[in-house]
Amino acid sequence: MKRHLAALLLLVAPFAGAQQPAAQRQNLPALRTVVEQYLQTQTAGLPGQVTIKVGQVDPRTSLASCPAPEAFQQPGARAWGKTTVGVRCTAPSPWTVYIQATVNVVADYVAAAVPLAQGQAVDASQLVMMKGDIAAMPNGIITDMAQAIGRTPTASLPAGTPLRLDTLKSKPVVQQGQAVRLVTKGANFSVSSEARAINNAGEGQVAQARTQSGTVVSGTARLGGIIEVAI
Repeated sequence: MKRHLAALLLLVAPFAGAQQPAAQRQNLPALRTVVEQYLQTQTAGLPGQVTIKVGQVDPRTSLASCPAPEAFQQPGARAWGKTTVGVRCTAPSPWTVYIQATVNVVADYVAAAVPLAQGQAVDASQLVMMKGDIAAMPNGIITDMAQAIGRTPTASLPAGTPLRLDTLKSKPVVQQGQAVRLVTKGANFSVSSEARAINNAGEGQVAQARTQSGTVVSGTARLGGIIEVAI
């Protein structure tokens, strides 16, 4: 009897093991969805039409199932153009994978309609709106003519050149040698005094001025020959 029971157990044991569920594996297409949703959020404020293409995940990749995979990018990485997005899991089994993606942003941008001379203020007649994939262009592409009008190129630019903020200098609102008004602001007070600017500065840039007592003060240049000094 004991011999028959032992034999029966040996027969049943393999089938019992087969009934135990295998460890669940991560659904790989779901990771591409996580990346796409992340890029949609990151590009929500961009002008124009955004198109996102997420690359395939190697089908041989085997990852433990994750209830809440999280997308991320390395510091300084752009969320447009050709880019890489990481997806990580912290629990129950930590893992990280990286997925390639391409984000195209077709929008209107500002270009030089005619050659622009270095140091000469730009006016509207010298500009033209063009359409293209601004994600494939350097950072700082200008998409609003108002951002370019009145600025001066830091170098001569041929016609057709897309304009960037870092290639145009803003028109000085404070000029060297100009009499300026220092406005010192505190918690509940504001004091004005006269001074003379010792450098050129555009709106929002750092300007320095020398007071009547000879003290050099730094502040933020504002329209109307004003330098704001915060304390």
